[in-house]
Amino acid sequence: MSRINSNVASLRALRQIIVNQAELGRHLERLSTGLRINRGRDDPAGLIVSEVLRSEISGTQQAIKNSARASNVISTTEGALNEVSALLIDLQGFVVATANEAGLSRDEVRANQLEVDSILDSIDRIGATTRFAGTKLLDGSQGYNLSSVAPASLASVSVYSILKQPNTTRQVRVQVTQSALTARQNFLGTTVGGTSTTVATTIEVQGTIGFQLLTFASGTTLAQVSTAINAVTNATGVSAIVSAAPVGTVASALVLSSTTLGSDAFVSVSPLSGNFVSSSNAGIPSRVTGREATILVDGTPASVVGLRADIRSDILEAQFELTSAFAQSIGTTNFDVVSGGAIFQLAPEVTPNGQLFFGFQRISATSLGNDASGLLYTLRSGQTNDFENKNFATAQDIVDEAIQQVSFYRGRLGNIQRNHIEPNIQAQTIAAENLISSESVIRDADIAEEVSELTRSQILVQSTQSVLQIANAVPNFVLSLLQ
Repeated sequence: MSRINSNVASLRALRQIIVNQAELGRHLERLSTGLRINRGRDDPAGLIVSEVLRSEISGTQQAIKNSARASNVISTTEGALNEVSALLIDLQGFVVATANEAGLSRDEVRANQLEVDSILDSIDRIGATTRFAGTKLLDGSQGYNLSSVAPASLASVSVYSILKQPNTTRQVRVQVTQSALTARQNFLGTTVGGTSTTVATTIEVQGTIGFQLLTFASGTTLAQVSTAINAVTNATGVSAIVSAAPVGTVASALVLSSTTLGSDAFVSVSPLSGNFVSSSNAGIPSRVTGREATILVDGTPASVVGLRADIRSDILEAQFELTSAFAQSIGTTNFDVVSGGAIFQLAPEVTPNGQLFFGFQRISATSLGNDASGLLYTLRSGQTNDFENKNFATAQDIVDEAIQQVSFYRGRLGNIQRNHIEPNIQAQTIAAENLISSESVIRDADIAEEVSELTRSQILVQSTQSVLQIANAVPNFVLSLLQ
C-alpha cells in the first residue's frame, strides 16, 4: 500500500457504487411508474411483444366503443320506427271505423280523413327528421342505391346488407327455376258434354279469405256457376272460368283457381248435395293447394312465400317482391347495387369480417305499401284510396302491408342489436381483459419484488459508499512512512 498515484481499491469501489446506484435508480423508476419495462434496454424482446399487445388492446377497446355507438344508432332508429308502427296501428283503426258506413255521418268520415292525413304527415316527418349525430337515418340517404331494376320482374327490392368492394358496382342475379302456381282444380258438369248441372246442387267454396255456400238449380250452366263463384271472390279468394279445353271425355270444365300464389293458397270445394264432380275426386270434398316458386339469388336458394322472396347470407341480405308474371315463369333478372349503405366497424381489424353492413330503408307515405295493393300515400285526401272513394278493403291491405314492412324492419334492427352487436361487445370485452392481463404480465412491475430489490440496492449503495470512504483513506497511511 505504498503507491498513491493509482488507488485501485478506490476505483473498484467507485465502479461498484455506480452500478449499485444505477440499479437503485432502476428500481425507483419501476416503483414510480409501475412498469417493469420503461425503455427498450429494460427488456428488448418483452418490449416488442408488449407493444404489439398494446396495439391490439387499443383496437379492441375502440371496437367496444364502436359497438356501443352502433347500438345507440340502432336504438334511435328502432325508437322512431316504434312511433311509426303506433301511428299505423291507429290508421288501421280509422280504416275499420270508417268502413262502418251506416253508422257514421259524412262529417265523421271527413274528420276521420283529417286524422289519416295528419298521421301520414307525422310518418313523413319522422322519416325526414330522425337522425343521430347529424346523420339522417330514415330518409333513404343511408340505404343502398340500386339501378337496372326491371319493374316487370321485381315490384320492389329492399337490400338490407351486401358485401361488396368499395367504390364498385355489385350485380345481383335473381332467377326463377320453378314457377309459382295458384291452387287450381277442374270440376265437371254431369250432362252429356259437361255444360250444366243435372240436379239441384249445393256446394261450399273455400279459399284463403273465407268460404261461401252456393246453391244451383237443375240445369244451371257452367258459365252461370262461374259467374256465381266470381261474385263472391272477395269473400273466398277463389275465382272461376269455363275452360273450352277438353278434360278427359268432357268437352269443357269449370276451372277454379285461388287469387294468390304459393303453398298457402288453396281451393276447397265440398259438394253438400247434388252431383258436383271433380275431375280427380268425384263426389268427395276436394282441396288443392298452390306451389311456391323456387328462387335462386346469386345461386343461393331464397325463402319464398307467395310473391315475397327473402335471401339471408353473409354476403347478401335482401327482400324482393316479385311480380305475378315473373313468379309464374322461368327466367332471370338482374339489378345493380351501385353505392350507399352504412358500415359499422365492430372489430379491431378493418376488414369485411370485422364490419357490419346495413342499408337503412326509407320510411315515408310514398315508400310504405307495395305496387300490388298500393302505396300508403293513396289514403290521403284526394287520392285513389281516400275515405271518400270507399275503397276500404284496399286501404286495409295497404295499411297491413305497411305495418308488416315496419315490423319486419324493426325485427331486422333488433336482430342486429341482439345477435350481432351485443355478443360482439361481450366477446371484445373478454378479449380486452385477456390482452390487458397478458400485457401486464410482461410490462407491469411486481411491486413486492421491486420493494425487496430496492431495499437490497439501498443497502448495497450505502455499503459501497462506506467501502469507497475506506479505500480513499488507505493512501493516508503513506504519511506514517515519512514520519
